[in-house]
Amino acid sequence: MTIRHVTALLTRATATLGLLALLAACAGGAPGANRELILLSTTTTRDTGLLDALVPDFEKRTGYTVKQIIAGSGEILKLGERGEGDVVLSHSPAAEEAWMAAGHGTRRALVMHNDFVMVGPANDPAQVRGLAAAEALRKIALAGAAFISRGDQSGTHVRELALWREAGVEPKGRSWYQETGAGQGQTLNVASEKGAYALADRGTYLALKKGLSLEILVEKDNGLSNIYHVMTVNPAKSPKINADGANAFADYLVSPVGQELIRTFGVAQYGQPLFVPDAGKSESQVLQGKP
Repeated sequence: MTIRHVTALLTRATATLGLLALLAACAGGAPGANRELILLSTTTTRDTGLLDALVPDFEKRTGYTVKQIIAGSGEILKLGERGEGDVVLSHSPAAEEAWMAAGHGTRRALVMHNDFVMVGPANDPAQVRGLAAAEALRKIALAGAAFISRGDQSGTHVRELALWREAGVEPKGRSWYQETGAGQGQTLNVASEKGAYALADRGTYLALKKGLSLEILVEKDNGLSNIYHVMTVNPAKSPKINADGANAFADYLVSPVGQELIRTFGVAQYGQPLFVPDAGKSESQVLQGKP
């Protein structure tokens, strides 16, 4: 029995134990089956520590070994397009839709969300605390206050650029605007060192908060939702694509077990979850804040 056969059965399974039993039954796979899969994922899933919880649990339950390649969403989508990974976990919905429409993937499923926040020094030199995101960026630009951008075409960077457009500001080339070309954690560290503003996903900020001299100043704005999907890479991209493994990982993320791990992740350490599980929902439900 292959993982693909199991996936078909799982659509009719309702119990968590049944789902896990089916996955485990295929852990041995057919003789010579590829037991390694390559996960292309964003820096936020690594920097929050979420992958450190999800991946070992998936490996234990299924017998697969996961190799992780971590980069911004833009870069991991390019890698998937070239067939250099099996499954993608990203948070750049518009880019993902285009990627799927171009035939680079065979399956896309909503996994979870958190939100973006704008952070900055406690003295808030541009006086943006409590404002809507676009208005906050306009005030930062008018004040010439330092702003640190990832500048890496990640999901966070793409959202930041959209907010600047909404604000009617072109920040690139301004003396107060700096691009790190690095991941979320490194960018937050630079912003902290320079007493600057930055856009971050809430989960990564909370995970790194103790080492940062930054506070959340702008949050809970309609433009700050941060939605994650899992996508399986089209096996036509390369004979090396492990389609069975990719589907097994996608199945795990949206299963009751994977969703429960996501739901509780961060509660013990930070007093609140870092992500909200969303399997079975539509993106519009998430954007509207519906359960």
